[in-house]
Amino acid sequence: MSEATLSADPVHEFIAKTVGDHAVVLFMKGVPDEPRCGFSSIAVQILDHLGVDFVGVDVLQSDDLRQGIKTFSDWPTIPQLYVKGEFLGGSDIVREMFQSGELKGFLAEKGVLPA
Repeated sequence: MSEATLSADPVHEFIAKTVGDHAVVLFMKGVPDEPRCGFSSIAVQILDHLGVDFVGVDVLQSDDLRQGIKTFSDWPTIPQLYVKGEFLGGSDIVREMFQSGELKGFLAEKGVLPA
């Protein structure tokens, strides 16, 4: 696949637009009210616990999206959390950052935690 083809990838364009349009985006299996895997559920619970306003994108809506998010971030697993356009990580990283208190600080620094 040439670079021109990759940059014109409609899935990557959708992901880039979504990440650009929303402060916090969780690409997950299912939706925030009904996660469809344990890892997505953990990430949603942590964000809800912290009171973060976020958008959940169900990668199960299309195979192209499910594969596209992995190539977009160069990260093999789902869920994937983006904050202010920056890829933060998957469920394990989010959980570890939450447990250490680092996640709350990071989110506050980015201005996405309620005052």
